[in-house]
Amino acid sequence: MPTPRQADGSHPSPAAVSTADLRKSYGDKNVLDGIDLHIPAGTVFALLGPNGAGKTTTVQILSTLISADGGHAQVAGHDVATSPDGVRAAIGVTGQFAALDDLLTAEENLLLMADLLRLGKREGKKRAKELLERFGIADVAGNRAATFSGGMRRRLDIAMTLVGDPQVIFLDEPTTGLDPRSRRTMWETVRSLVAGGVTVFLTTQYLEEADQLADRIAVLDGGRIVAEGTAEELKAQIPGSHVRLRFNELDEYERAAAAFPGAARDDENLALRVASDAGMEALRALFDRLDAAGVRAADFSVHTPDLDDVFLALTGDGTDATPLHVKETLR
Repeated sequence: MPTPRQADGSHPSPAAVSTADLRKSYGDKNVLDGIDLHIPAGTVFALLGPNGAGKTTTVQILSTLISADGGHAQVAGHDVATSPDGVRAAIGVTGQFAALDDLLTAEENLLLMADLLRLGKREGKKRAKELLERFGIADVAGNRAATFSGGMRRRLDIAMTLVGDPQVIFLDEPTTGLDPRSRRTMWETVRSLVAGGVTVFLTTQYLEEADQLADRIAVLDGGRIVAEGTAEELKAQIPGSHVRLRFNELDEYERAAAAFPGAARDDENLALRVASDAGMEALRALFDRLDAAGVRAADFSVHTPDLDDVFLALTGDGTDATPLHVKETLR
């Protein structure tokens, strides 16, 4: 499969994961309707979407668990359809629920994975010891997995994923059901993996998680990628950025309102909401207009859209009711 060209005709950086026109249907339902992805090595890529959007299906195809109906996909340089063994040797997969044997200890779970990967007894023990220490569970290595908290189970689950030293890791909603502290611990784990050169393909419904971790984000809805970019790029394209100005005196408020005739008024709180991209130049121009009107605001605050706004603008309630012009703007 040829590497897609950028707008200037050059090739982008080598991809750890790439797809072209990837398709999958179940009966008359198109789960994936032509997915194109290019994920550089050593980055975190987040795939967002409502329930049923096709996130897990995408992971299952890329990890060779199911086959696509059409299109092409490569992972770590291996074609998913023609070289599935090569893909499996290069990846690790962590699903929505920890895949542990509760009757085994933490160390025994890791050694079992090492045996399945045919690492050899000595190498398997060495790798298990390294991972137990890396994930902070060496002191409970002899405890059964059934006794672990949700956060510890997740850490052990990812440790098992790393036994084979994968180049690409698929994390399918890895923090589902975790408390906020365990979730943040998991984020640190993901960051450390990427710092070590691993590529992480993350699906999540926690938008803060994607904002915190992902180098690039794609939004999947109705079987299609409806937007892709960095978190800041996506948020910048959603209307709604504004500066809120509050005043102590009514006459100051009225003079400011005259200086910004298009601003939304809050007469009760003597506040104006002025549409702005919230950049430094825009803020400087805004305060210059206040100075020219001889008005000083008591305080101000900047409000910008977050990924929740992006998600809702693009996916609505999970139907295809999102206005077409919004989706087209964000493509």
